Amino acid sequence: MPGVLLIHPPVAKVSEPPVGIAVLTGVLERAGVECSVLDLNLLGLEGLIRGPVSGDDVWTRRALRHRDENLRAIRHRDTYTDLDRYVRLVMDLNRLVERSAVNASASGRRISLTNYQDEALAPTRSQDLLRAAENPDANPFVPILAAQLTRAMDASQPMAVGFSLNYLSQALCTFALIGHIRKSWPDVRIILGGGLVTSWVGRLRGGDDVLGGNPLEFLWKQGQGPTRSSSSSGCFDAGFFGGLVDTLIAGPGEAGLLQLFDSMWPEKGDHGLPGYARFPLDDYFAPGRILPFAASRGCYWNRCAFCPEPAEGNRFIPMGHHRVVRDLRALSDLHHPMLIHMVDNAISPALLDALTEAPPGAPWYGFVRFSRRLTDPVFCRALRRAGCVMLKLGLESGSQSVLDQEGKGVELALAEVVLKSLKSAGIASYVYLLFGTPSESEVEARATLTLTARLSNEIDFLNVALFNLPLTGRARADVEILPHADDLSLYASFRHPKGWDRRAVRRFLDREFRRHPAIAGILRRDPPFFTSNHAPFFVRGPGAE
Repeated sequence: MPGVLLIHPPVAKVSEPPVGIAVLTGVLERAGVECSVLDLNLLGLEGLIRGPVSGDDVWTRRALRHRDENLRAIRHRDTYTDLDRYVRLVMDLNRLVERSAVNASASGRRISLTNYQDEALAPTRSQDLLRAAENPDANPFVPILAAQLTRAMDASQPMAVGFSLNYLSQALCTFALIGHIRKSWPDVRIILGGGLVTSWVGRLRGGDDVLGGNPLEFLWKQGQGPTRSSSSSGCFDAGFFGGLVDTLIAGPGEAGLLQLFDSMWPEKGDHGLPGYARFPLDDYFAPGRILPFAASRGCYWNRCAFCPEPAEGNRFIPMGHHRVVRDLRALSDLHHPMLIHMVDNAISPALLDALTEAPPGAPWYGFVRFSRRLTDPVFCRALRRAGCVMLKLGLESGSQSVLDQEGKGVELALAEVVLKSLKSAGIASYVYLLFGTPSESEVEARATLTLTARLSNEIDFLNVALFNLPLTGRARADVEILPHADDLSLYASFRHPKGWDRRAVRRFLDREFRRHPAIAGILRRDPPFFTSNHAPFFVRGPGAE
């Protein structure tokens, strides 16, 4: 029986297979639904790199001269023993993406290894997405990918094609590919799901939590509102996006897809492993196989101010610890990964305990909250013996007042002990900072600078970000929302209650924070473009003899 072709569209980091599609594939296979996968992100980016380039400057000539060598080297572990060599290689590959002939043919368009932008089309405007679909060949990826897509369609003869749309950087390319499929295979059902779609529908559901405007008003202009086909599946049947999309799936896609194929859930507790065998695991831009794995959905903390998770209906749903350790071990035995990427919003302390008792069989890393458990050097050493090579942690601010007002649940004194304990155990830390929150002023930002510099010996990598105000979330009376026009915007501009606007924040970061000698050294260690996805390869652990 014809099944579904699941597509991972450009542009996203190309270091590992997409976890969402892998999970869907595992469930569909167990339920007896025919499915195939196509990573058009990997094929598209490599297609740009291998294609003709525009420009004759010295940097482009160098990148072209070393193209084949660099494509081999990005997949070889020796490259990751020399950061300077790695940086040159990645910048050369990115140069070929930027200067690809199909990209250079259009002004105002910028493509990188991790992003896609077009000055003429915004991924936050539904009409621009429709325009991208109306003229698919104008998108640089469609001509490159058309042949692979045709082969996949001919081979699988699917009843439906499902796109996993998770990032704004994928939106315009996704709709161009949808437009191409509509023209070439008009009878195929188009399904659209993924994290970004969940956020869009979260605005639709948001009600009073939506900060300004009528959420997704364009959906209601098509004759009728979206009709939920099941109260539990998050599956909507309607003529979405001008009839381009037949079905929109919000949240986990397993139930919605199974419903479309009139299939039952597999036997309880036996949904199968994520289906990575259908992906070209050795072709990703990494020195070995990376397997992403989700042990939970949602966030167990779920109390941060302005967090959109509650409005999007994303409850915390953990997988049982016994199943997690069983599945991780099975995946390690089956695929022999060089690294496991735990993609949870935050790995719970209880799961960390379980992993120390039953290691997954391969080095691993993931995001955690600062917790008292991690202040124990003995426990941190047990984590390291269990394969943990790096932990990502959201410190956010060096001001306790800011952390308290934003509901972060982080104690600075405890965080400092955690970072020291991880360092002593040989576990790298990738620390996230967030500037420009409504609770922050320049005084608090300088406190973050001071704390970061003081802890620079304990911090291995830094992510420095500016605060974006979600349109769905917990509103605060002292935050004035400014008007916004784009109907698919997820974030709103706002008047900062302390006058600490984005321009002032950027000036502080560029002129002071990033130039501080202790902080600049940390920032230079961050792998360009691939950031935390490649950072574990620059610490002792993965692939070490």
